[in-house]
Amino acid sequence: MVNALRYLVRGGIAWRLLPHDFPPQGTVWWYYWCWRQDGTWVRMHDALRERVRTQAGKEPTPSAGVLDSQSVKTTEKGGPKAMMLPSR
Repeated sequence: MVNALRYLVRGGIAWRLLPHDFPPQGTVWWYYWCWRQDGTWVRMHDALRERVRTQAGKEPTPSAGVLDSQSVKTTEKGGPKAMMLPSR
């Protein structure tokens, strides 16, 4: 199941395009849904993160985070004329 789900995520493909080497798409989807609902994915992520950090000589859990904010212009217009008028 994990390999089938990794294949889907890595390839960015639709469920229906899952190769026949894996279990049927409905079965794979059901496991994905159950694991998402019961927190299995979060627990796997946390366990893997801790293992990778420990192997890299770091503390198992991060002690700080970095936020990156960047302003991006979405339009060159500004002020009241940039607002859309309601359609009639």
